[in-house]
Amino acid sequence: MSAAENKEIISTMFAELSKGNADAFLSTLADDVNFSLIGSTKFSGVFKGKAEFVEKVLAPLGAQLENGLTMHVDNLIAEGDNVVMQGRGESMTKAGKAYNNTYAQVFRLENGKVQQVTEYLDTELVNAVFGK
Repeated sequence: MSAAENKEIISTMFAELSKGNADAFLSTLADDVNFSLIGSTKFSGVFKGKAEFVEKVLAPLGAQLENGLTMHVDNLIAEGDNVVMQGRGESMTKAGKAYNNTYAQVFRLENGKVQQVTEYLDTELVNAVFGK
């Protein structure tokens, strides 16, 4: 796929997530996706496969958020199979704390599916809102 097509896949993925359509977000990830979340937060690590990522990151995070996470894509940069997304997330925890983080995510796509992700974010904010 072209760089422009890959950018469109990532753009659509986040637009759907922001509408609360987690299934559309997840369907873009390959079953054997390698997802790296940097830092030393309770959600950080390297997750091998969609199931592990959902179990160890998305489900526990989602359980603490009031209405999910709204993502605002500020910039997409693509070259070949790689897309970099710069964006901002907005959410509120069930405990009433604002969780508004900034992100840079690097995606590698193959045949229209995300094969690899490395996510950079404000880890101090994650620890302050969700604990260590």
